[in-house]
Amino acid sequence: MKRAISTFGLLAALLAVISLASYAADSSMSGWISDSHCGAKGMNAGHKTCAETCVKQNHASWVFVDSKDSKIYPIANQDAVKPDADLGHEVTVKGAMSSDGSLKIDSIQGVKKSSS
Repeated sequence: MKRAISTFGLLAALLAVISLASYAADSSMSGWISDSHCGAKGMNAGHKTCAETCVKQNHASWVFVDSKDSKIYPIANQDAVKPDADLGHEVTVKGAMSSDGSLKIDSIQGVKKSSS
């Protein structure tokens, strides 16, 4: 009987850990796509051209800047960013954090502003 209870407890703990890991791994955040040179200074519509220039000509890379705290996350999959669609406005990214602290983006969508 002790063995059955012990096995059940271990199984329950394992399921809890798996559930928490999958919840924490995939997330959705709102913010701005910027370049690694300007970072949080790129959180505005006027920065679109500058960001494109920095990435194309100055070897900067794309980063995501969280709107809540201006925290900057390097983007692991640079090809996920489509400059024409993703720059110059706030976006919502869905993805997962890598062990190295970079963000692997699954999708990028524009944030819809509510009209008041």
